Amino acid sequence: MKYIEEASTKLHEKKMQLVTAESCTGGWVAKVITDLPGSSRIFDRGFVTYSNKAKQEMLDVSKSTLEAYGAVSEQVVAEMAEGALKNSDADISLSISGVAGPGGGTAEKPVGMVCFGWAKRQEETKTDTVYFDGDRDLIRQQAVEFALKGIIKIIKGE
Repeated sequence: MKYIEEASTKLHEKKMQLVTAESCTGGWVAKVITDLPGSSRIFDRGFVTYSNKAKQEMLDVSKSTLEAYGAVSEQVVAEMAEGALKNSDADISLSISGVAGPGGGTAEKPVGMVCFGWAKRQEETKTDTVYFDGDRDLIRQQAVEFALKGIIKIIKGE
């Protein structure tokens, strides 16, 4: 998978550990990282918070944020990324929430819309929204790759 080796190398070089908070990708980022030998040095834990209740209980996402913006929003992924850091020993986090399809999309939040959050201790949380094309698996795969690319950028200070 694209970017996994580079993300792993960068985390290892900086002696950083990652925590993930995943919704639509269902733990796929955690899986590809833990597929690598020695991943225990760079991976603290992963949260798969598919339901809003899980986001609230495990990541401290506020009910009011979920109600105001919906689970697929930059506001929610920011809280997910910050909550993952708060509830782990990691140095850096990534969060993902999106509409992978084939159903569930709306005019405002179509299938393929995925929101990302990245948080690093003592730094401002970054978010982004991307619209991917393809079926469910392809959308999720592209989301994993984009998330890993974002980790590399955060580590580099970009």
